[in-house]
Amino acid sequence: MFERRLPIPADMAETFFLWGPRQTGKTTFLLERFPGQPRYDLLKSSDFARFVRSPQSLGEELLALPRRPGIVLIDEIQKVPQLLDEVQRLMVEHGQVFGLCGSSARKLRRGHANLLGGRALRFEMFGLTSAEVGDQADVVRFCRHGVLPRHFLSERPEPMLRAYVEDYLRQEVAQEGLVRNLTAFNDFLRSAALGDTEIVNYENIARECGVSAPTVKEHYQILVDTLLGCVVPAYTQREKRRVVRAPKFYFRDVGCVNALTRRRGLEPGQEIFGKAFENWLCHELHAHAHYSGRHHEIRYWRLASGIEVDFILGDMEAAIEVKATERVRPQHLDGLEQIKVEHPGVGPRILVCLEDRPRLLDGGILVLPALEFLRRLWAGEVLRSGQ
Repeated sequence: MFERRLPIPADMAETFFLWGPRQTGKTTFLLERFPGQPRYDLLKSSDFARFVRSPQSLGEELLALPRRPGIVLIDEIQKVPQLLDEVQRLMVEHGQVFGLCGSSARKLRRGHANLLGGRALRFEMFGLTSAEVGDQADVVRFCRHGVLPRHFLSERPEPMLRAYVEDYLRQEVAQEGLVRNLTAFNDFLRSAALGDTEIVNYENIARECGVSAPTVKEHYQILVDTLLGCVVPAYTQREKRRVVRAPKFYFRDVGCVNALTRRRGLEPGQEIFGKAFENWLCHELHAHAHYSGRHHEIRYWRLASGIEVDFILGDMEAAIEVKATERVRPQHLDGLEQIKVEHPGVGPRILVCLEDRPRLLDGGILVLPALEFLRRLWAGEVLRSGQ
């Protein structure tokens, strides 16, 4: 239904890992990109039990085929880590190419599983982007429904979002043995969701949840490792004045934040809509950095006085401030004005908002409606050429 931007070609000749949270569309993408190729799903009890009992069965089955397939797809590879030794053997001895799909590499790393020693490429799939949705892109819908395809398309996403939070964010994490105290983790999830888009204060959340600060740090790391959230670090290079250095945290899907915080009926003008709007723009920026192949770091910049810019792309290639307002006021420009003083070589300074027309202000700040900003971003018109 949507043309995904993930840069995996149909003639892929290298083994790769494709990571991403559940329901982002990884399996659908792979089946459409590689139709008719052998596929194993380790969520199926028959495939799971067979390969846990006998990983070498994979090679025996593939070598029995009349001809070697172009690519072999394996879903949820983290469920059977020992299968990766057989995958590597088939790669080295028989030149077989694999597409290895999963929701988290955390279990593999913790178990010291074979991650193929640099022989496999690594890709991530994000939720839907404005570029993939095209004419269906709607700012309010993204902020209310989130970016997972089923939720975005649904006219009543709330029940699905609640189920996703219950079945995945809680039960899946618990079943993988990532946490021991599920009650404390549930409390942490809600606190983390309430603090979405904000600077992380481990001690405050630890007090709220009745656990230690190191436990809170570990819980945040679980969300990052399972691709449910991301950390946006502070930009601290070559600063003249004292800057804030603590990181911010964003969930990968604003729909999950809405479900965890029980916020409904989001409308422009509300403070909570502004947070949802910022989360969604963070998602678009990370997806673009990955899919475009630039892989530039995304950070934020904040002076000790509180003046800040929401997103810095690369080494000051662009400075992006996000305001969910239909009328930009002078105080909304403070961060973008100050960053020019601190970093005269900064690239385009852009305020992304809900106004309906682009404007270039006297000081060189570009005011862009959200969808126009994203159109330019995906068209390669925001970052300076060659950087």
